[in-house]
Amino acid sequence: MGRAKRSEEKPIIAGKRTLQEILPMKLTAIIEREGDGYVALCPELDIASQGDSIEETRDNLWEAVELFSECASFEEIKQRFGNKVELPNKG
Repeated sequence: MGRAKRSEEKPIIAGKRTLQEILPMKLTAIIEREGDGYVALCPELDIASQGDSIEETRDNLWEAVELFSECASFEEIKQRFGNKVELPNKG
């Protein structure tokens, strides 16, 4: 099974803060072939997607992460990270 990882520089908004401000690390995209298509998982946020090609699957996963971040509260993100996420100090 092939795996592809991708990190993005585009800001993802979670409430009034971007995920980049909240998360202590970059997000991982694990993409594997399944049947005639591909499945993708972002293990840090437990978000999955699928597609017909690696590129489509990656883009679909990115969209799923963006949609999650638009409606997720900080508490939800913190829960998915096992309470290891801390808000940065306002400076």
